[in-house]
Amino acid sequence: MTAASALLELRNLTCERDERILFARLNARFYAGQAVQILGPNGSGKTTLLRILAGVSRDYQGEILFHGKSIAELAWEFANDLLYLGHLPGVKKSLTPLENLRWYAALQGAVADEHLLASLAQVNLAGYEDTPCYQLSAGQLRRVALARLVFSKAKIWILDEPFTALDKSGITQLENRLIAHAEAGGLVLVTSHQDIHFPQLQILNLQDFAENSTVGGLSHG
Repeated sequence: MTAASALLELRNLTCERDERILFARLNARFYAGQAVQILGPNGSGKTTLLRILAGVSRDYQGEILFHGKSIAELAWEFANDLLYLGHLPGVKKSLTPLENLRWYAALQGAVADEHLLASLAQVNLAGYEDTPCYQLSAGQLRRVALARLVFSKAKIWILDEPFTALDKSGITQLENRLIAHAEAGGLVLVTSHQDIHFPQLQILNLQDFAENSTVGGLSHG
């Protein structure tokens, strides 16, 4: 594949925090249909990298390209084609699950309540639609956030520890959803402290891009 066909490309990405370089000269290309796990020990910059890719942080040097152009040039298009779930659920606890989804759905245009209710049902939250989120468990809050994946139209999914607080069935259900998204032509970039069972999973290890490292790239898991 050529550079122009990459959905997302990183060129010489470098990030320094507290006078310490987390990663340097990070070059990578991500394509539609890929699932990529970001690996590295604690403090290697996994969450920082995802925040940079999601546009939450601009504390970096280098370039990020979307369809071959700088994300600064295609800011609106990039934002509309991106779904980011951070380490925390990102759920407003004073609202109900349905109200939270209405707010997120409004960001991508109108989504009928019937579709939002179906999304909650698919993450096993049927019957909790109108329950204030402060009454839900940590696992249920995570499921509220993950319900966004059901109706999202974004091609790029950036997920930081999405399996946190999920039980075994929830983990399997989420793995299947991420696999289906990649097989449908989407791109999944994910961090996880537990094993991920994806076919053709690729690995980006940030240790390969530590300050003194000269080796790096994507590999198959």
